[in-house]
Amino acid sequence: MIALSEFLILGAILFCLSVAGIFLNRKNVIILLMAIELMLLAVNMNFIAFSHYLGDTAGQVFVFFILTVAAAEAAIGLAILVVLFRSKRTINVDDLDTLKG
Repeated sequence: MIALSEFLILGAILFCLSVAGIFLNRKNVIILLMAIELMLLAVNMNFIAFSHYLGDTAGQVFVFFILTVAAAEAAIGLAILVVLFRSKRTINVDDLDTLKG
């Protein structure tokens, strides 16, 4: 049986990797979206580990809600990216700072 601390360490490593991905790569929007998804995955793993450890299914149910929000965020984010690429011909964050409403 895998201990709770091992799940939490793995979740912390995934979370730190995603934070590093956000701070180190601020140019590519796709990498930023992937780092945010990895962050949500780390949080989900902690919810599932605590849910299993405590014998309560509330954490696992909450993970389904987070997954639906993450899927909607990914779909909307990629749709916005496609529109931006068609209009600006780039997905570089530095080139997208001149957007006006």
